[in-house]
Amino acid sequence: MRDLQALTNQPFDLIVIGGGINGATTARDAALRGLRTILLEKGDFGGGTTSWSSRLIHGGLRYLEYFEFHLVRESLHEREVLLRNAPHLVKPLSLTIPIYRGGARSYRIVQAGMVLYDLLSYDKSLPNHRMLSRRSTQRLFPAIDTDGLAGAAQYYDGQAEHAERLCLENILDAEQAGATVLNYAQVETIHLSAQRITGMTCRDGLSGDQFEVTTHDRTVIVNTSGPWVDEVCGLSQSPVSRNRKIGGTKGSHIIVDAFPGAPDAALYVEAKSDGRPFFILPWLGQYLIGTTDERYTGSLDQVKADDAEIDYLLKETNAVLPAAHLTREDVRFTYAGVRPLPYAEGKKTGSITRAHILHDHSQEGARNLISLIGGKLTTHRQVGEELVDAVFRQRGEAVPACPTHDRPLPGAMGLDDPRVGEWRDRYHHRIPSLNHLINLYGARTGDLLALVDRHPALAQPMVDYAPDIQAQIVFAVQAELAHTFMDILRRRTTVAMHHNYGFEALPVVAQVLQEYCGWSEDLCDRNIRAYHQFMAANCIPDYALGQESASLQTA
Repeated sequence: MRDLQALTNQPFDLIVIGGGINGATTARDAALRGLRTILLEKGDFGGGTTSWSSRLIHGGLRYLEYFEFHLVRESLHEREVLLRNAPHLVKPLSLTIPIYRGGARSYRIVQAGMVLYDLLSYDKSLPNHRMLSRRSTQRLFPAIDTDGLAGAAQYYDGQAEHAERLCLENILDAEQAGATVLNYAQVETIHLSAQRITGMTCRDGLSGDQFEVTTHDRTVIVNTSGPWVDEVCGLSQSPVSRNRKIGGTKGSHIIVDAFPGAPDAALYVEAKSDGRPFFILPWLGQYLIGTTDERYTGSLDQVKADDAEIDYLLKETNAVLPAAHLTREDVRFTYAGVRPLPYAEGKKTGSITRAHILHDHSQEGARNLISLIGGKLTTHRQVGEELVDAVFRQRGEAVPACPTHDRPLPGAMGLDDPRVGEWRDRYHHRIPSLNHLINLYGARTGDLLALVDRHPALAQPMVDYAPDIQAQIVFAVQAELAHTFMDILRRRTTVAMHHNYGFEALPVVAQVLQEYCGWSEDLCDRNIRAYHQFMAANCIPDYALGQESASLQTA
């Protein structure tokens, strides 16, 4: 059990509220620069917007249309940093943009954009773009719609197939550097006195107990809670909460199995009906399709792709790949997240800036509070650097050099590392999915395999349709701060996003946790019920809920 009561007597230099990718990287940077840091996350690390993204590490080609050249340049630079510092989690991705006569963007306009994109990524390791003729496009994508096809543009960006684990590795490095990192630790009340935050009352989401986090006269609080920024500001009885800062938009995705005419490489497509760009991305043997961009004012804790959005993505995929004939029956998983964009009443969702803002609340009665508005997966490291720089300035101290630009994440390693060959020689016959594990854990794979050496039975797969093994269940709890079945199946492994929402894995997880981690049968039963309820509220399409009702009743 965690001893959170002891925190009352440990005032911190920096309190980070929110443990998504931006909070995680801020805590990491701050701890590495010597600040006594605590991160408080009300759910699991990366459980919000981070885990519901398109999983791309990209420069933001579309931002060129809005002349946000600085944002594109910053994003392209950070893409290169991540390719270098997390090569096991961030991989080069080839994308192709089909160009149609009569579309919103002509062949020459797209070509000009690609040239500018290359110029802004002058320090990249990835290849430059190339323009394709109609014939070359058809040869590469035989199933593509040819009606009005003029050609295509092909370029490279990055893909983080496991964005949740990118967040987790920032958390683990922050902890290694001395930060206190807590998931399931919700801030309930923020206390102010003399225009400073003096402490906060929190609740342990695992035990239900309250605990206090205290400050000293130079403590700074950073609010990196994403779409929950306004909600966190409202926890104080002060003018801090008066002005709305977040105007969230919902982005929904679907996951389908391989289908007739499925592309071998990623497509970046202009929707036929409304011109909105969306992606068709190969992902773990399946296809990730999205995203939408709709204003959202509903519950931030239950966000779901609605039936109309699912139908839209299916229809638009069928339009560009007519042989696909995708229907609702082909959808294996859906998810939606809320982008924490700046509040901009009256603007079209696509035109709202994706640049982040560091909002100092000094003029609103909280001199030691900074809120992050916006922030993208790609630029998280840069955001953390800016926030920690601001913290030192707020404390009236000289700003130390940022260490994260050249610091690899804990699992960073390339496939040319000699350990990869050694692991393959020793374990490939016992663990057919070894390459998948190396992609997930990188340099930390050896720690997972040591667990298999101690308990050979844990080399067995969790389920027959996903590449994850039972050792990952134990490793998630013992080494990766997982506390629930959802943490394990959705954010530490990939099982939940394959066939049938991972339901078949639930009894396996329960058996392993009871045998190897000492979980009680009652705790496992409660987790199984919570897992079903979460999937029904967030991931199972409304049109399919009737099919799931029986399992919900028996869970």
